[in-house]
Amino acid sequence: MSTSEARPLSTTAPKPPRPAPAGRAPSARAPRRARLVLSRVDPWSVLKLSALLSICLGIVLVVAVAVLWSVLNGMGVFDSVSKTISDVTKDASGSSQSIDQWLSLSRVLTVAGIVAAVDAVLITALATLTAFIYNVSAAVVGGLHLTLTED
Repeated sequence: MSTSEARPLSTTAPKPPRPAPAGRAPSARAPRRARLVLSRVDPWSVLKLSALLSICLGIVLVVAVAVLWSVLNGMGVFDSVSKTISDVTKDASGSSQSIDQWLSLSRVLTVAGIVAAVDAVLITALATLTAFIYNVSAAVVGGLHLTLTED
């Protein structure tokens, strides 16, 4: 007995093929769609990802500050600012304030590193807290509904 003999005979006629939509090849089919709900975000994975991204942003910040300082120093901006401040703060005895030590590369990079470290901790903590808040609110309202389609 072959497999074609084992199938029951259909009493309905086969459906005629649907015409292809305009602008599409006849063999192409409509894109598939999937409706999904984002009902929970894992806080541990959010913590790891946000820590990694915030550390990368901190490195970018320190490098950008170093490049900006080098450009400004090469243009003589710090010398002009230092001269202007010494002219403004000069007293009757001829002594003046100098900001050269405050605008040195090592001090500027130290401050940028501290800001980057604080930002990394804050961004990581806020992202993790946001994941917890999303999980609580998604439990109440049902989460984020997404519809994904295929190209």
